[in-house]
Amino acid sequence: MQRSDHRPSTLIEGGAVFPHRHLTGIEGLQPHEISFLLDEAEHWVEANRTHAAPDKRMAGLTQINAFFENSTRTLLSFEIAGKRLGADVVNMHAAQSSVKKGETLIDTAQTLNAMRADVLVIRHMSSGAVQLIADKVACPVLNAGDGWHEHPTQALLDALTIRRRRGSVAGQRVVICGDVLHSRVARSNILALTALAADVRVCAPSTLMPPAIERMFVTPFTDFDQAIEGADVVMMLRVQNERMDGGYIPSSREYRMRYGLTAERLARVPNALVMHPGPMNRGVEIDSVVADGTQSAITEQVEMGVAVRMACMDVLTRRARGVEGWA
Repeated sequence: MQRSDHRPSTLIEGGAVFPHRHLTGIEGLQPHEISFLLDEAEHWVEANRTHAAPDKRMAGLTQINAFFENSTRTLLSFEIAGKRLGADVVNMHAAQSSVKKGETLIDTAQTLNAMRADVLVIRHMSSGAVQLIADKVACPVLNAGDGWHEHPTQALLDALTIRRRRGSVAGQRVVICGDVLHSRVARSNILALTALAADVRVCAPSTLMPPAIERMFVTPFTDFDQAIEGADVVMMLRVQNERMDGGYIPSSREYRMRYGLTAERLARVPNALVMHPGPMNRGVEIDSVVADGTQSAITEQVEMGVAVRMACMDVLTRRARGVEGWA
């Protein structure tokens, strides 16, 4: 199914549909803008599944994936997304960059800008780094994860997965359990899911629960068994030991007992959808029998990731491509 580069007349006012130059976070997006990106991604899901004729709408454009923090699935997903759209994709790894030699982030931003890239995908270990780069370059920037801040395309692919499985995000009781404190995925998901009218609960040990989390319109729990009651979706988060500088949990064994998604615990919500952004610590926050079970949507999340990233790069480059209604 090949799609035209021209938008329907109802979307001619492109700036009104999605007026943002960059996608640095979910924060600041309106519910209709989030839904618009999900709708756009739906088309790519079907095109990818049916192996439709290639739609090379980004042919001639250069996409630079600048990853200052290690990643496998996110980098691969963005690379596949760009290539399916026909872009010339270049991957820049921090270990191979001049950042290791002491170059500042602003210097790197100016260097990338001088290369006349058409879209930049940035992943960085420091919160706010992606926005700093976005402020210095002339092309659209997508945030592929920055520190504890946000991971917007992960939240979009999670919302798309829920919507496709449940028919709607609105009204779904979503339980996000794990290392909420250090999780940019949790933050972006909370922003996206609450904007789309989901009933969001967060569950974590008190040491891994952000202070005043209620201000984000979620209900906090420290007891996983209570939090999971009536859940439609259970989203598990990895314990991020690499972001911890102290003893946040007594042991992995005790953590699993209190906060792990086991088969016995999942049996209490036999219709709940199981999700995990990956990578998983099997046997800690989620058991293998659950991760690989019939209620799991984890591999579907990966599939939705490619479609969502295709949609985001398509939308953000329409103005540069002179698409009708977006120029």
